[in-house]
Amino acid sequence: MSKYVFKRLLSGFFTVFFIATVTFFGMHAIPGDPLSSDKVMSEASKEALNKKYGFDKPLYEQYFIFLKNTAQGDFGMSFTKKGQDVNDIIKQGFSESAKLGVLAILFAAFGGILWGALTAKYRNKWPDYLIMIFVILGISVPSFVFASFAQLFIVFLNQELNLVFPYRGDGSFVSLLVPALVLGLGTMAFLTRLMRSSLLEVINSDFVRTAKAKGLNSWQIFKSHELRNSILPVITILGPAIASITTGSFVIETIFTIPGLGKQFVEGVQQNDYTLIMGTTVFYGSFLVLMVLVVDIVYGFVDPRIKVGESK
Repeated sequence: MSKYVFKRLLSGFFTVFFIATVTFFGMHAIPGDPLSSDKVMSEASKEALNKKYGFDKPLYEQYFIFLKNTAQGDFGMSFTKKGQDVNDIIKQGFSESAKLGVLAILFAAFGGILWGALTAKYRNKWPDYLIMIFVILGISVPSFVFASFAQLFIVFLNQELNLVFPYRGDGSFVSLLVPALVLGLGTMAFLTRLMRSSLLEVINSDFVRTAKAKGLNSWQIFKSHELRNSILPVITILGPAIASITTGSFVIETIFTIPGLGKQFVEGVQQNDYTLIMGTTVFYGSFLVLMVLVVDIVYGFVDPRIKVGESK
C-alpha cells in the first residue's frame, strides 16, 4: 500500500508541475505584461513587484522564481484586490465553495444512486422512462439555464406565498440549498445513468441468482450483493466530481453571487490578475490530484477483490 501511495503521489507531483508550467507559459503568451494594464499603481509598487516576481528579467528566470514561490506555498499578493494575499483569497473562497460543493455532492450522490436503482428496478416501465427523461435534460441542459429558472421560480414562490426564501447567496445555509441542487444536477444525471447500467449488469450476474436460490429476501440481496457491487463505478468518478464541483462552480457562484473560489477565479481572469489566476489554477490542480488519489485508495477498501498496490 505504501509503495502504491508513493507512486501515486509522485505521479500527482508531476501532474501539478505540468499544470503549473502550462499555466505559467500560457499567461505569459498573452500580449503585454501583468503590470501594463490600466490599474493605478505607483512606480515604487511596480518596482517591488518586478523584484519579487522578476517581471523585468528573462522568461526562464521568471519561471524559476515562480516555481520557487509555489514550492513555498507563496502565491503572492493579488494585483487587483488591494492588500489581499492570494493565499487568503483561496482560503476564504475555498471555504465557501466547499460548503456549496459538499451539499451538491450529497445531492448528486444520493440522488444518482436512488434514481439509478429505481430505473434498474423498473426497467422498461414508466418510472424508468420518466426518470431517464429528466436524466437526459440534466446532462444536456447547461447549469446556468437551470440556475436562471431556479431564481425565477424562487422569486415567484416568494411573491405568491409571501415567503422570504433567499435567491442569492447571503452566507446562510438555506441560501446554499438551491445553488447546490442546481450545481449537482449534471453530476446526478450522469451518476443515475452509470448506476442504472452497472446495476442492470449486476442483477443478471450468477452470484445474484445464487443468492435468490438460497432464499434470501430481496432487500438483503439488494443491500449485500447488488448495491455493493454496482456502486463501484460511481465511487470511481466521485473523486474528480468532488474536486470539480467543489472548486469549479464558476457559473453557479457568479449567478447566485456566492463568494467562492470559482467566482474569484472568474474575476481574476476578467481583470487579468496574474497572481490570482496562477494561484487558483495550481490549487485546483493539486486538489483534483488529491481527490483522485483518495478515491483510488478507498476503492480498494470498498471492493476486497481489489488489492491496491499489488500486481501479478
